[in-house]
Amino acid sequence: MMERIAEASPCPRARITGVVYLFYFLTAVCGEFFLKGLVVHGDAAATANNILAHQPLFRLSLATGLIATACYVTVTALFYGLFKPVNRSLSLLAAFFSLVGCAILAFASLFSIAPLVVLGGGEYLSVFNVEQLRALASLFLELYGQVVNICFVFFGVYCLLIGYLIFRSAFLPRILGVLMAFAGLGWLTFLSPPLANYLRPYILGLGVLAELSADAMAACDGRERSTMEGTGQRSMKATVYRRSGTAGPLSGNRT
Repeated sequence: MMERIAEASPCPRARITGVVYLFYFLTAVCGEFFLKGLVVHGDAAATANNILAHQPLFRLSLATGLIATACYVTVTALFYGLFKPVNRSLSLLAAFFSLVGCAILAFASLFSIAPLVVLGGGEYLSVFNVEQLRALASLFLELYGQVVNICFVFFGVYCLLIGYLIFRSAFLPRILGVLMAFAGLGWLTFLSPPLANYLRPYILGLGVLAELSADAMAACDGRERSTMEGTGQRSMKATVYRRSGTAGPLSGNRT
């Protein structure tokens, strides 16, 4: 049974998964980096002024966030195919939780773009004064953060299931499955926002460590298996040539 699981690891898909996973991390980190400093917690006026003064940067942050979400949908599909030989039902269930989390995250982007609309100065907003518009912008950003916390719970279940599938597989280290499962438990703490905020640095650190390790291992697994398969094919051809009494296609006719 374990041999069949080991043989079922498709190296091209593993390499693609590693590349897409890396692109997801780059876009997600860039999105957070672009947004960092624009939002001043507890100061609606400063936040509104920062958004209006740096609208291109704020829009770029939203765009990279959406690209990161699209990348994670792709990673989910690739992981489903990668772990389907281990346990198809659990792999499908994990994909379901991840896709629900991605859908919630995409929906949350509506709240993140709302401050641009509110602060844009449309005529229909003239019934509100400046302080009210700034408060509305901060309210939408707060709602965005709350919805993101909900999606983290779904990603926590996803990481727990993927961790179990990694642990059961024969083509990735079991310690990686343990790390992924602990990362999932960390994301589940967002069920209690005060606890999650207190543990946030450790949760983010463990999550990044586990998922980057999965990225690296998937890519390395693909390269190693590709090399092993190439070596095995060359060895098989050499054996066939020896048994047939020929020197192989590279020997040519000697004069």
